[in-house]
Amino acid sequence: MSLMEHGAVRPVTAVAWTSNSSTCPKDFTLISITEDGATANFTRSFAMKSGYYLCYSKDLKGGMVVSDIQLISDKDSIPHGYCFIAEHLEAKASVWKKKRVCVRMVPLGSVDTAVLDIKVTAKSKMMLQHYTYVGDVHGYVLWCRKGHFSNPMPQAKPRSVSLNLRQLSIDQPVAPLPLRPSNPLPPLPNNKLSQRRHSLHNKDTGDKCADGSIPGLTALDGVPFSLHPKFDIQTNSTALQLNSQLNNIRIKSLQDIKNEYNYTFAVEESAAKRIRPSVPAEGVPSAQ
Repeated sequence: MSLMEHGAVRPVTAVAWTSNSSTCPKDFTLISITEDGATANFTRSFAMKSGYYLCYSKDLKGGMVVSDIQLISDKDSIPHGYCFIAEHLEAKASVWKKKRVCVRMVPLGSVDTAVLDIKVTAKSKMMLQHYTYVGDVHGYVLWCRKGHFSNPMPQAKPRSVSLNLRQLSIDQPVAPLPLRPSNPLPPLPNNKLSQRRHSLHNKDTGDKCADGSIPGLTALDGVPFSLHPKFDIQTNSTALQLNSQLNNIRIKSLQDIKNEYNYTFAVEESAAKRIRPSVPAEGVPSAQ
């Protein structure tokens, strides 16, 4: 009783009819004896060999709990949100149809109170403390206890760690790998050809296009570059004369350029202001 008062109990997740312990599902609890010591066999008559018992489950794998239990007549319509309990019976067994047991199933995480326990008593004036009266059926009285339940925390499944991950450790420092250039620079050519042309010869022929051309190649690639002998100071004897010519170059300022190339567009402006001759209207003779 102390466990129920503190809520450390699992809720009822399913209720069903069963003929005996052999037909009762493995995760269900069979109610074979009433609280006042009688056999809880809901048989229709003493001539019937097979009867039926109430059983309930507290297996939370399905994610549903029983929030309420009702006992209705066969002439009444089933309440909204309720369903009849399942039947796990033998071939010759049958359930008393004048009154039916129905339950309300709700998701586990949507409520914090549910049915915690179910008990059966013989049809007498016996009262069960802390239990709610559901109804009487075929000489028996059905009781249920509602309250807060404990939702067990899901346990994480152990994962297998591979051998390579086990060898890794934070405490053990990992030796740094030697640095290697991913794209080493090609050696410089000895001649005066461009470095780009020299690198093109070293490239793999698999990079060429289908038509034989190389992508990114222009008409200037591969053309040797050299200074004209006129401007080669090291080989030309007239280096001093060239330096004197360079020193005589006058660098013009912005104002000098404006004064030299300034154009006021006065002619165009006067031509635009001229009055154009009017065109005479059709049918009117023009003045001679």
